Amino acid sequence: MDFVSALVVFLLLWWWVFLMSLPFGVRTVDTPEAGHAPSAPARPMLWRKGLAATVIAAVLTVVVNWIISAQIISLGISGG
Repeated sequence: MDFVSALVVFLLLWWWVFLMSLPFGVRTVDTPEAGHAPSAPARPMLWRKGLAATVIAAVLTVVVNWIISAQIISLGISGG
């Protein structure tokens, strides 16, 4: 898998994992301020979720690269 393909796979996996991790650990505010949504999280922990998404997406990208290079799944692209 070339660099551009690996980058695309990484970015797609990153967004997928990041969006899946958003609901984890969310606690709402007991008494929201005026103008704030009552369902808004008190501490969304976005940095922690972004870091976790980066690590998980990197591992999954390596796994996908190994699967493609071992030809377990063929993409149907001829090399020459």
